[in-house]
Amino acid sequence: MADALDLTPIDFDCLRCGAVSPMRFRGLCGDCREQVKEGLRRDAREIEVAEYVPKMNVTPNAVALKDD
Repeated sequence: MADALDLTPIDFDCLRCGAVSPMRFRGLCGDCREQVKEGLRRDAREIEVAEYVPKMNVTPNAVALKDD
C-alpha cells in the first residue's frame, strides 16, 4: 500500500494579501477567504422561466405516414 500523503499545514504566503499563515495548500489565508465569500454572497431568488416547448426539427416522411 502506498504511503499516505502528509497534509500537515506549512507556512505559505497568501496569494491575495501576502500574509504568511499555515496552509495545507498554497492559496488564500483565512481572512481573505472570508472576505471573498462575503463579497460573493447573494440571496436566493425565484426566476420565472417560459414553459419548454420542443422544436419540431424533423418532418415526418411519406413511409412513416403510409397507411397499411
